[in-house]
Amino acid sequence: MPRSKPALFWGVAASVLLADAFTKIVAVDRLVPAYLPHRLLGDAVRLTLVYNPGAAFGLHLGEQSRWLFIALTGVALFVLWRLYLDTPLVDRVRLFALALVTGGAFGNLADRLKSARGVVDFIDIGVGTWRWPTFNVADIAVTTGACVLAWVLWRAASPEGATVATADRAADGAAG
Repeated sequence: MPRSKPALFWGVAASVLLADAFTKIVAVDRLVPAYLPHRLLGDAVRLTLVYNPGAAFGLHLGEQSRWLFIALTGVALFVLWRLYLDTPLVDRVRLFALALVTGGAFGNLADRLKSARGVVDFIDIGVGTWRWPTFNVADIAVTTGACVLAWVLWRAASPEGATVATADRAADGAAG
């Protein structure tokens, strides 16, 4: 287990970013032509290369979507950075969640900056015509991290959680 806050945070964020970049490179290289499903586990799990110019679940806000989502990602990364700075090392679950979201956000941001085509998505799950929107490794990290972060913040807001968080911050300050 990393013994420093930056080692834990940046180790996880970088791992997500690298896994996302690698899988997207393979998807673009192997899943051609785009938009043609390749069955992995029958019809339930397919690999289908798509380019998403919008946001999660295909949310698209017109011609300026790319720049709007780049700006929104910048704002989100700033908020994540502030949360990171306020998180003590002893709160490893929160640090891990923040790192997952940050790594995933950087992964999709890189795609938006690279190409106007949009974010590379390729994981396609569903049954028949009932399909979940196609996604990627960064999306998995963002979703998982956001859910864990919401749970951690909710627990910290409860009376019992606030007492534990105060004790953790005191212990972290005494140790560092």
